[in-house]
Amino acid sequence: MNTAERVYKETRITVTSGDITKLEVEAIVNPANSQLIMGGGVAGAILRAGGDQIQKEALRKAPIPIGNAVATTAGRLKAKHVIHAPTMTRPAMATNRENAKLATRAALQCATRIGIETIAFPGLGTGVGGLDFEDSATAMVEEIKRHIDTGTTIREIVLVGFDVELAQAFKNAIRNLLA
Repeated sequence: MNTAERVYKETRITVTSGDITKLEVEAIVNPANSQLIMGGGVAGAILRAGGDQIQKEALRKAPIPIGNAVATTAGRLKAKHVIHAPTMTRPAMATNRENAKLATRAALQCATRIGIETIAFPGLGTGVGGLDFEDSATAMVEEIKRHIDTGTTIREIVLVGFDVELAQAFKNAIRNLLA
């Protein structure tokens, strides 16, 4: 994995490429739909690697609007929790930069609420949502910066690109926004 790191106000932000389901963090973020139906993309990968109990627990908490997030067990994953943060209302809908920002904010707030110190994010909205890598990465890093600036207990945030182009977009956003 190709990795880059930046410390911003005592929070380490790491960018890497690869499979988010293999990371040893307290929570990983699922870029969900409001119904919390885990189908394709990152949600499907989380479901396959972590098991059906994640989906069953998520469905008991659905529906949730964009701008909110809920945590479930992580099943067989190395993580302890999956934080489901909708970027779209229904499965396989197009999404936008604002929804990626709202989902990032909601995931960070949920993580803080349950005492998470290490969290991993995929690109929010970059799969079936169709959001451009640079737009997603910029929106996410803007929200991460805002969250850290207001004070946070999160000590490490890992931004995971499923491929090198998304990882590069995260690196560009960090270089441009976290001076």
